[in-house]
Formats: sequence, C-alpha cells, structure tokens
Amino acid sequence: MASAEQLKALLQSHIDEDDAQFFSIAMQLAAHEAKVGHGKLAKELRELIDKAKEQRHKILAQPTPLAKPRGELTNLLSASYPKLRISDMVLFSEIGARLERLIKEHKQIQKLRSYGLSPRKKLLLVGPPGTGKTLTASVLAGELGLPLFVVRLDSLMTKYMGETAGKLRLIFDAIKQSRGVYLFDEFDSIGSQRSLVNDVGEIRRVLNSFLQMVEQDNSDSLLVAATNHPELLDHALFRRFDDVIEYHLPETKEITAILKSKLSSFKTSRIQWNKAAETTAKGLSFGDITKACEDAIKDVIIHNREKVTHADLMRALKERHKARQ
Repeated sequence: MASAEQLKALLQSHIDEDDAQFFSIAMQLAAHEAKVGHGKLAKELRELIDKAKEQRHKILAQPTPLAKPRGELTNLLSASYPKLRISDMVLFSEIGARLERLIKEHKQIQKLRSYGLSPRKKLLLVGPPGTGKTLTASVLAGELGLPLFVVRLDSLMTKYMGETAGKLRLIFDAIKQSRGVYLFDEFDSIGSQRSLVNDVGEIRRVLNSFLQMVEQDNSDSLLVAATNHPELLDHALFRRFDDVIEYHLPETKEITAILKSKLSSFKTSRIQWNKAAETTAKGLSFGDITKACEDAIKDVIIHNREKVTHADLMRALKERHKARQ
C-alpha cells in the first residue's frame, strides 16, 4: 500500500503540473504493489499510467488554437504565438537571471497562489532601440506557451475626448479574460509625465486611467511595457510595475556571442571574433549586429561564394555604423 509520503508527493506533483514527477511516483507505486505480491493491481496501475502518458502526448501534439481578438479589439490588438525561447537571445547575465525568475514564477503560478502570492506580472523594459525589449516579450510568450498580444497604439490613441480611455478599458478587459503576454511598445506615448508643459488634458486623462487600471488588474496575464525614453515617463508609473529592467548596448562578450550565433548557420573563414567585437561592432545594438550578420551572409550568397570572411563581416558592420549616423 502507498505510504503517506508517496501520496503527498503524488498530489503535489499534480498540483505543480510536473508530469515527469507524477508518472515517476506512480510507477514506484506500481512497482511496490508488484513486490508485495499484488500482481493484478500492479498491472492495472501500469496500464493506467501508459494510457495517461499516451493521452498526454496527444494533447501536447495538438496545435494550440490561436486566440484572436474579436469585435473592437481587432483594431486594438494583434495576436501571435511566438516559438522563441530565452536561449535564442544573447543577454547580460543579470537580465537573463531576472527573466528566468519571472518565467519560473509564471510556470508555478498555481503553487504561488496556494500560498496567497502572485508572480511578477507587470514588467517595464527600458533602454536604447535594438537592445531586445520587444524580443523579450516574444520570448516570454514562447517560454510560457501563451499568445502575444501587441497593443496597436495607432488605433488606441485618438483625438476624441474620452475615446482613448474607453479603448484602454477594452484592452484591460481582454487582459483579464484571456491570459497572455500583452505588449505596450513605445509606452512613453501614453505614459508621459503629467507635468510636461506641452501636454494636453486628454493625455493626462489617459495616463490617469492607465494608472487606475493597472493598479486594479489581478489577472494572470503578463503586461509588458517597453520604451526607449524612460525619462519621459510619469514617476507614478514606476511604482505600478513589479520589475523594471534596463537594457544596454552589448559589450565585447555579448557582441562576440551574437556574432558567432548569427553566423553559425553559414560557413565562415578566418573571422577574428574579438577584433570585430572590440572595434567595428562596438556601439551597435543587438539588432544592428544581427542585421549586419544577415547582410554579410546575403552578400556572400548573391556573389556565389561559400564562406563569410572577416572582411565581409567588417564591411557589413561598418555599413551599419553609417546607417546609424
């Protein structure tokens, strides 16, 4: 007969949605029953376990239906199911650790809830363009198996008094009803300081509405706001977010990693990685470096060459510098 500890462990693994642990304990129970001479019971347990595994595989193999905004939300939200993982990004170690922590909290959301706690779910990302803020939202959605909803600010912001706040309410209703990752990109367009002299009354009302809605939000969705201009944000906003993560331009270590990663799918010849990282690529963003690598590969392909050389890479990086200037 199963021990009390085994039964508790079995139930805990079910609560944690840890299938591997659940099936492992169940097989231990079946083995124990066989050992004490309960062969029929052990056989029935193993058959049930095999059946459960088979059903689980079928569920996992089915494509996840894409949540699509309906009605007025079709113009306010665009939906997708990213497949990216955190391993697809080159991150500073501190940022990577904080994102890993957030992902773990959301994967064990029910366990946290049982202790009266909530995972971090309101995230503000700040930093220069091309440093990975928008990509982070896609990675979080991919890691958690959730849809990514991008708020379309061009449709959200209108010139009519009260209309923007009303549309904002629709978005927060969706955040409550449909669990997902909701991205407010270029967030400074609605979160600018209420004291700015060139501000207008409607923008202040929108900001006040956002502050109230984000404060009242108790959903399981993840709200991600990203901005290149944190200095424009109203100070009251920062207190409403569970985490504020600052992104920077990559240093030599990160530049070398992304160069090797982006060129790994193509043959290379005598590339001096450290030299490229310390000189030509310095000052470029992650996005710029990615595009430079793609440019170098395309140039090799269209000229019927087989390998990307150091000269090819340096030329592409220099062109990116000129484009930034």
